[in-house]
Amino acid sequence: MKARTNVIENQVEALKRDGEVKQVAFSASLLASGSGTLGPFNTLTPLTFRYVVTNIGNAYNPHTGFFIAPVRGAYHFEFYIGAHGHNSHGSGAVLVKNGEHIFIAYEHQPSGYGSSANGATLLLEVGDVVFLRQWVNSRIFDNENHHSTFSGHLLFTM
Repeated sequence: MKARTNVIENQVEALKRDGEVKQVAFSASLLASGSGTLGPFNTLTPLTFRYVVTNIGNAYNPHTGFFIAPVRGAYHFEFYIGAHGHNSHGSGAVLVKNGEHIFIAYEHQPSGYGSSANGATLLLEVGDVVFLRQWVNSRIFDNENHHSTFSGHLLFTM
């Protein structure tokens, strides 16, 4: 009877670990400190959001800019891109999943400050990589007010 109780307790512990699998959420802005504009660049350029406010589950890497799915599930991502108006350069970024462009946020105005935003819910497998790329020939602004941000969280596992 004692051996059977130990087996059941081990099974319950394993189920608890599976049930608590991951609580995953992150939010970061582009610049760790100061103020600045990135770009324009003549190619798509990966963005690294360095000022991390939240990184529950440590699935977002502020050194690479990559979010790597720790569990299979539905995840929601949002991104906000800010820039000062410019005659020749808009502001924009693309949400990328495993190298595939998913959605873009883009705006272009000749003067003043503008921003664009987008979001998506994605089914991710363990190890899938999600990140942002700066759009070709665009500019992105950020400062201590954190205008340009990237966030995501696990909605539910599957």
